[in-house]
Amino acid sequence: MKKILALMLALVMALALCACGGQPTDEPAPEENTDNQTETVEIPPVEDLTGTDTSAIPGVEDGVLTVGMECAYAPYNWTQTDDSNGAVPIVNNPGSYANGYDVMIAKRICEAYGWELEVQSINWDGLIPALNAGTIDAVIAGQSMTDERMEQVDMAGPYFYASIVCVAKADSDQAAAKGISELTGTCTAQTGTIWYDSCLPQVKGAEVMPEAESAPAMIMAVASGTVDFICTDMPTAMGACATYPDLKIMDFSGTEDDFQVDEGEINIGISVVKGNTELKDAMDKVLAPLNADIFNALMNQAIEVQPTI
Repeated sequence: MKKILALMLALVMALALCACGGQPTDEPAPEENTDNQTETVEIPPVEDLTGTDTSAIPGVEDGVLTVGMECAYAPYNWTQTDDSNGAVPIVNNPGSYANGYDVMIAKRICEAYGWELEVQSINWDGLIPALNAGTIDAVIAGQSMTDERMEQVDMAGPYFYASIVCVAKADSDQAAAKGISELTGTCTAQTGTIWYDSCLPQVKGAEVMPEAESAPAMIMAVASGTVDFICTDMPTAMGACATYPDLKIMDFSGTEDDFQVDEGEINIGISVVKGNTELKDAMDKVLAPLNADIFNALMNQAIEVQPTI
């Protein structure tokens, strides 16, 4: 009887330890799930750099930073009809306002130095020509830091660490793919991007259709069924799914059956005129304290307030 009572007491103590969260000593504790962090990331305040003399920095001698973006590439940037959620006027489109992740980053840079921010709406293919013509001082428009692009411009950043994914209808055959070798059907991506030029050619089982002229056109192509899937980056895919809940993101990161790209070429940077190291360095000084978690937290804020694509 004493042995039975001892066993029962030991069992009760073991159960009590489990109820308090104890881990058995012979089993490893479960690994933390870093893919879906629920804890809030604190976004640091902007460092006050207003005492810095920027009057000799090419482009901002007048204290105004003129930034070009499409204003049609949610969640990086978009156009809205008022200044809600921190939107700023589009100077070449009176009555319209720009908002999005790119605007948030541009505002942080301008706040740090006390610069005034001007946003110009420029189509994707016209951004670099406008920069090199002196129409704008910088491009903050979700541009990847590709070797080809950096032959034309210098780039500050990254200001976002991107990953490449595919998007398809959730009820389609493509949605079940576990890697790019399982993708079939028709596909497209935005013109002038690493997604179209470098990634889609790696999908041997699919038919690459003509490139989409813009991010919204690319998203509409898969949402309407014009193509079976698209290739893009994670923020653009998340923005698409926020508008079209019947879409699904296929993320092959961490597998052997993923797109093969140089990680540096898919990160997002700010374009400045080649040789304008002063402006590049000034921007890098503002971006340096920010890490991937902070970038993601800011991007999530943009996705929460983005309009329908």
